Amino acid sequence: MSFGSGTPEISTSAQLVVSFFVRAFLKYWLPVLAWIIFIFVGSTDLLSAEHTSRFIGPFLRWFAPDISDATIGSIQLVVRKCGHVTEYAILAALLSRALRVHRERVLVLAFLLSATYAALDEFHQSFVATRTASAWDVAIDCVGVLIGLMLYRLVRNPKSKS
Repeated sequence: MSFGSGTPEISTSAQLVVSFFVRAFLKYWLPVLAWIIFIFVGSTDLLSAEHTSRFIGPFLRWFAPDISDATIGSIQLVVRKCGHVTEYAILAALLSRALRVHRERVLVLAFLLSATYAALDEFHQSFVATRTASAWDVAIDCVGVLIGLMLYRLVRNPKSKS
């Protein structure tokens, strides 16, 4: 240890430990954090039904000019709910990867974390003027979580019998 330099020296082993944790965070947890931010931004007015209908409706009219407004509304609803399933399937898979899931009880933790975020996301939407909070959306999100966990498990362990 040197006196007067003002900078404490860090041992090589401490540097290795810090380097390991930084790499692990960047590899496993940064994608989770980025996806959570994506979901949060998507829960604002930016991806509200009013805004997404500006793209979906014209595309459907281009594809099928005689399509009724009711049919467009139904398709938009299905597309939006599929978005819920997809975004939470991805979140569950990313969380499973970050938690390095290999056992069912850790899958439960990934499910609980994802489902909790789904509920918090709907709570957040209750404060956005162009959005509404819905328990049904949380249920749809949880279906996505289950799909994501099943797909993750199949990809991670394709020889598993269950």
